[in-house]
Amino acid sequence: MIDPHLEVRGLHHWFGGLHVIDDVSFQCRAGIVKAIIGPNGAGKTTLFNLIAGALAPASGRILFDGRRIEGIPPHRVAARGISRTFQATRLFTGMSVLENVMVGRHPRMRGGFLAGMLGPAVTAGSERRARGYCMEILEDLGLAALAPKEAHSLPFGRQRVVEIARSLAADPRLLLLDEPACGLNPTETEEMAVLITRIRDRGVTVLIVEHDMSLVMGISDEVLALGAGRRIADGTPREVQSDPDVIAMYLGDDRA
Repeated sequence: MIDPHLEVRGLHHWFGGLHVIDDVSFQCRAGIVKAIIGPNGAGKTTLFNLIAGALAPASGRILFDGRRIEGIPPHRVAARGISRTFQATRLFTGMSVLENVMVGRHPRMRGGFLAGMLGPAVTAGSERRARGYCMEILEDLGLAALAPKEAHSLPFGRQRVVEIARSLAADPRLLLLDEPACGLNPTETEEMAVLITRIRDRGVTVLIVEHDMSLVMGISDEVLALGAGRRIADGTPREVQSDPDVIAMYLGDDRA
């Protein structure tokens, strides 16, 4: 039995009186793409926020490589090796593509008070290495030629890729992608599918929330289906697609 990379046990969360995450448990093995699907209001983004540390669960456990991470702040979750993107792009206005990506590298850089005391050479060396590392990521994602351009001047699809590059700059072992294909045209969606597969092949585990079922079923090794905050099904894409409860959730239940 291979130990799970990410394990969620009996997670609960409320917004006021609304039970948005209701006893959710699942596992994610290292080196795979696992998708979380479900209709609007199923609790998908809330589940992401709980894993990333933006929210603290009411109860339950979240373990990453065997260590509990539930309730710790986002910067500590990131330091453990988990990066994320957001449904709405959050690039910094007035900054170049490279500068935006370098922001994601800062958790891995030597800096702060101690570096300042040791002298500017330490800080300059760290920034030089970070710049080189981020340029390698841009080259790998086909964005190297766009490095000096203002990020917000790029087409929306390219902005999505820049945001993913920024998340990869933190050298994560687990990448959380929140609706990466939202707003993309069919060609851009196909390119996103190729990109996500390449990220997995680099050894980064990918947990993705996505509404585009053709994308999900085409790239995922496993799929978790949520409905009204509860786990409906969890398995291979074929198993989840044929699950009666998943079919009923999407197409309506006429079995009564």
